[in-house]
Amino acid sequence: MRLAGPAFLCYDGPTLTQPFSYLAKWTVIASLVAVLAGSASALFLFALDAATAWRQTHPAVVWLLPLAGFAVGWIYLRFGRSVEAGNNLLIDEIHDPKQVVPLRLAPLVLGGTIVSHLFGASVGREGTAVQMGGALADQLTHVFRLEHEDRRILLMAGISAGFASVFGTPLAGAIFGLEVLAIGRMRYDAIFPCMLAAIVADQAGMAWGVQHMHYAVGPQVPVGALALLAVMAAGVMFGLAGMLFAKAAHGAAAFMKRRVAYAPARPLLGGAAIALAVWAIGSDRYVGLGLPVIADAFRHPLAPWDSLGKFGFTVASLGSGFKGGEVTPLFYIGATLGNALAPLLHLPFALLAGLGFVAVFAGAANTPIACTVMAMELFGPEIGPYAALACVVSYLFSGHTGIYHAQRRSHAKTGVERK
Repeated sequence: MRLAGPAFLCYDGPTLTQPFSYLAKWTVIASLVAVLAGSASALFLFALDAATAWRQTHPAVVWLLPLAGFAVGWIYLRFGRSVEAGNNLLIDEIHDPKQVVPLRLAPLVLGGTIVSHLFGASVGREGTAVQMGGALADQLTHVFRLEHEDRRILLMAGISAGFASVFGTPLAGAIFGLEVLAIGRMRYDAIFPCMLAAIVADQAGMAWGVQHMHYAVGPQVPVGALALLAVMAAGVMFGLAGMLFAKAAHGAAAFMKRRVAYAPARPLLGGAAIALAVWAIGSDRYVGLGLPVIADAFRHPLAPWDSLGKFGFTVASLGSGFKGGEVTPLFYIGATLGNALAPLLHLPFALLAGLGFVAVFAGAANTPIACTVMAMELFGPEIGPYAALACVVSYLFSGHTGIYHAQRRSHAKTGVERK
């Protein structure tokens, strides 16, 4: 006869050995992914710093940007057609696994991004880290003989590890890998591998000596009705900015593909336009990562057109085919837009810059939870309530478009489908 114990002692899940088996398996795999991704990000960040420093001491090198773009375009045409989709390739493989991501994606995107920054394109860095993390992680598919479902989790862990290690935000990186795949849905079956991979990858990067930039938002404004309304108004603007950026970048890329059949000629023409624009305005303020300008947005008022300048240079760079990413330019656009809105909304410059930093990205990438957590990791937990509100409102007002066209749409953002 079987004796039943108290209800709270009953275990109605899988056998106790299954969670331990899952934990052991993914601890090994996710740790390997993290070390690979974190080390690759460290190499990338050191090379990026060197390239940026060299370009800043040789500003005339921007005139070689067209030739550099042509060279990268030719290399991708010759050797990288199967991996040109970049981040979207990884997202597509998670949704519909077909074949292991070619390892050559990692060196191609690494070299292409460094060249882009070396000669003055306005691109970011997250795309490179995420693509390297995903490509390196996927090579373990054969090593561990993983089936499709496990391979999906492996790629998500690679994305989380790459994102976390390049920005120094492990919790946001983990959530980004879970949230970026589909609008309105997160994959909780991969939460442990993504979380562990992100944390270990961040530690691996720091072990190599990586140091991340920190921003101070100063004393927090007490939560009150007027402040909440002001943050919501800013969130609307941030969401519209994210939507416009995504549409402009996709539109520019589609236009170039229609008008210029030969792929290497696209960055050649785009590079020429960027070089002429730098010469015309007499400043390289809108090329590269723009980290000094982002830092200034937290300290004092900036020109109200800075966000527009970065917007235009980045759309031209990405639309013509330069390699890199969208996120750091979106940080720039958001921080400078927040800086411009601060006097209008009667909030501190640093607070609005910090909210714009994360909220424009939240709207453009449709990742409000990851961006809220990123704000707390970068600026401190006190900003959490305002960051959450700004990111969610931005997400609602950015529409169903986004910078990653492979991102699926699971649910309508407002719960109401428009016919």
